[in-house]
Amino acid sequence: MIRLVAEGVFIKDGLEIINEKESMSSKEVLRRNTITYDILSGHNTSGNDDQLAIRFDAMASHDITYVGIIQTAKASGMKTFPIPYVLTNCHNSLCAVGGTINEDDHIFGLAAAKKYGGIYVPAHHAVIHQYMREEMAVCGGMILGSDSHTRYGALGTMAIGEGGPELVKQLMKRTYDIAYPEVVAVYLEGKPRKGIGPQDVALSIIKSVFESGFVKNKVLEFVGPGIENLTIDFRNGIDVMTTETTCLSSIWCTDEKVKAFYNMVGRPDDYKHLKPRGTAYYDGMVHVDLSQVEAMIALPFHPSHVYTIAEVKANAKAIFSEIDSKFKKENPHLNFELGLSKKVTSQGVRVDQGIIAGCAGGTYENIAKAASILTTAKKVPGFISTSVYPASEAIHYELVKNGSTGKLIEAGIPMKTAFCGPCFGAGDVPSHQALSVRHTTRNFPNREGSKPSDGQIASVALMDAQSIAATVVSGGLLTAATDIDFEDVDVAYSFNPLLIKTRSIMDLAILIQVWNWFMVLISQIGHKSVHWLIMFFLRWHQSFMMMLQQPTNSYRQGTHHPIGQTR
Repeated sequence: MIRLVAEGVFIKDGLEIINEKESMSSKEVLRRNTITYDILSGHNTSGNDDQLAIRFDAMASHDITYVGIIQTAKASGMKTFPIPYVLTNCHNSLCAVGGTINEDDHIFGLAAAKKYGGIYVPAHHAVIHQYMREEMAVCGGMILGSDSHTRYGALGTMAIGEGGPELVKQLMKRTYDIAYPEVVAVYLEGKPRKGIGPQDVALSIIKSVFESGFVKNKVLEFVGPGIENLTIDFRNGIDVMTTETTCLSSIWCTDEKVKAFYNMVGRPDDYKHLKPRGTAYYDGMVHVDLSQVEAMIALPFHPSHVYTIAEVKANAKAIFSEIDSKFKKENPHLNFELGLSKKVTSQGVRVDQGIIAGCAGGTYENIAKAASILTTAKKVPGFISTSVYPASEAIHYELVKNGSTGKLIEAGIPMKTAFCGPCFGAGDVPSHQALSVRHTTRNFPNREGSKPSDGQIASVALMDAQSIAATVVSGGLLTAATDIDFEDVDVAYSFNPLLIKTRSIMDLAILIQVWNWFMVLISQIGHKSVHWLIMFFLRWHQSFMMMLQQPTNSYRQGTHHPIGQTR
């Protein structure tokens, strides 16, 4: 299924693994033929390929992080955002904890976007990474985000998640300074079987590389003939989880499917065909046979604690007892048990909750396929609390159009809003000693929202949306989607850009600033020339408004805006 190659490998045209004798050049020369090298060198300002000083094309933050970042930059002398900066409100969206503070933060973000020229995304419109996929990713570009899962490699954008200080540095026109990273090829071949989803592939990779640190702080470059067998949502679902491998960033070869994506979202000029130039040298390889990937589950309390679902079902008592014992050993101060072993019954493993949400789970394809399973597979009596969160209003709209939302409602499952809450404990917190299976990004201890200091604990396991749906129709007994019969669906996505065209405050800020300049000019030249100035302003405003009808949130590699200039 997955094979690791620690020594360097040579890959021709991103498709064929060849030996060193066929490479016809030195490793050092061929390192420069990777997609990674082209993008990093194109954003490096140091003049030294070994020590990089990167300036990004755009940035993104959510409402837990943007307040501190902007306040720090303001205190450091920032006057305007030098590059496009997206402020999303997808974490404290419910405004349910801490009194008025959450909405106060949102008002601060709106005011900052107006003042400094940013892009404000209101709560419930989109989770941060889906907005960046649909509006800001560009082939050959680089994006910095103050969120761990800032990954848009499948769309041709190298993205890095960092702490707030690194974003402050970019706002202050400084650079992101790192040594040139090693580059590991992720070579995909074959085609996933029915019932296998992106989370299954991602968890398989994480299991293979995490413990050894095989790709730690390296760039994963996805190549191989298997890419063409994956949809864009499937690729995004794998890509966003590469964070859990401990890699620095990721990038994929792009193809006609990526081109079609950019056409669909109304940004055709942002597409560029990316692939290694001729033969490229990689520092290692993760070889993945997609046809051999099985339905996977990451048990508490880490995304790398991975088994096949079949293994867990066959050995649940022993596996869960070991997890319970480890929890007790690591938490001797707690006077209660994890209680995972109690989920093992004579019928199978009993699951209490299922969640499909966020940048990993809430994609159109994941939800549409889950809805199909819920309505076409044979149902077993039983109850499991289940919720679904689409990653954007555009996805939500299309799911309503194609009937998937209706299927979920008929199955007794509510469709909620674009919200990251279940991923970090701000929504659908399970009950004490419950087992929740989730298609989200992480299952760290208490990340689901339990409070051990108050006598609470819960267990979260990560699974693909299709297997979560299979578990639901199985009456809450742990079940792989590959073990049931269901009708697979055509999940072609039709994007409605009007639903995600949020308040692009950057353009409004420019308009306000020009109007202020206009009024100052009138006060200086007197009223005799006011008529001509008004005519000029009206003509300018007409042209400006025509410009706003075009996509405003994209930027182009090769013509991206110089640092220090707003668009």
